[in-house]
Amino acid sequence: MRAICLYLHIHQPIRYKEYSFFDISNSSDYYNGEYNDRESNERIFRKVTEKSYRPMLALLEKNINKHTDFKVSFSITGTWLEQAAKWEPDLIETIQRMVKTGKVEIIDETYYHSLAYFYNLEEFESQVKKHHEVIEKIFDISPKIFRNTELAYNDSLAKWAEENGYKGILAEGWDKVLGWRSPNYVYRPFNCSKIRLLLKNYRLSDDIAFRFSNRGWKEWPLTVEKYQNWINLDCIHGNLVNLFMDFETFGEHQWKDTGIFDFMDQFISSWLGEYENKFVTASEACELMEPVDEASMPETITWADTERDLSAWLSNSMQIAAMEELYALREQVLSTQDKKIISDWEHLTTSDHPYSMCTKYWHDGDVHAYFSAYASPYESFMYFMNVIRDIKYRIAESEK
Repeated sequence: MRAICLYLHIHQPIRYKEYSFFDISNSSDYYNGEYNDRESNERIFRKVTEKSYRPMLALLEKNINKHTDFKVSFSITGTWLEQAAKWEPDLIETIQRMVKTGKVEIIDETYYHSLAYFYNLEEFESQVKKHHEVIEKIFDISPKIFRNTELAYNDSLAKWAEENGYKGILAEGWDKVLGWRSPNYVYRPFNCSKIRLLLKNYRLSDDIAFRFSNRGWKEWPLTVEKYQNWINLDCIHGNLVNLFMDFETFGEHQWKDTGIFDFMDQFISSWLGEYENKFVTASEACELMEPVDEASMPETITWADTERDLSAWLSNSMQIAAMEELYALREQVLSTQDKKIISDWEHLTTSDHPYSMCTKYWHDGDVHAYFSAYASPYESFMYFMNVIRDIKYRIAESEK
């Protein structure tokens, strides 16, 4: 038996607008408005809905109804759910139908897609609890698997997840960690006994997520037959292939005219057409086999950029200063007991904000620029810090 664990991350940040110095103390409407007169949170969400969310959900639901052995796992951030409920509620209804089939698993994470684990454990646990409760309320299921923001993972996080009752946790199957070993097995995290570690097969995942439309890639075009042959060969090194990627791979990162939807539709049928091939949820993947070895990651590993570390969010002085200022305010923010101030502050913890301040160059820098709503990292930092200043003003006003 050979199994694919297909996991898709569904996220859309709520971006702060071009909040100027002159807005401080005059307006606390940080998230409604346009960016350079071209984008707004609503406009972006509706655009990505038509390009990615709606067609890909339809494709997945069709295959769930068509194939007995097709299953998929999602993680869905609270910021995505907030926007979907407001502007495109049918997306949530579609996922609810899919979950009721028993073939879709929802994975836990931080509600705000934040870096809270690396700054404040209490805030991190609060966001995970909020996410867990929202998933239970909307989808009537209790997540058993955990993934941290951007697959940010280390040994201490795995221990935390085990102590908090999770049966599995996701991470990047990075060569620096695995060495000669394959990601196509179940592993045991360092210093843990019960929880299981599922590792992304980054080569096969990135063939779809990043290289699919690249005409300069020597393997372009990627056909179903070619891709399935690669998976068959990779299964020599283990029969569990973890394909982890962003949901927006389909339609947004790889546009419809690249053939990405047809490719995925045909691949699902082709894979299941071979004897004993199947798709499994993340929970099922954890139960397929006993861990073959222990995997230790004392340093934090992510699935981002060529370095696979936190440098996409915390590599320059702007990013570091912004996050330190933000998390230093937590106790003061909570002490106000003002729900609006608290909510505004929590939305600032979304990791997309420091990501938009990144100043990396070359290929990674191009990726950062594509996903930023701002003209430059410096403008993003300026607007963010102006929002921080206004939150400080509101805290001071609440204490009078």
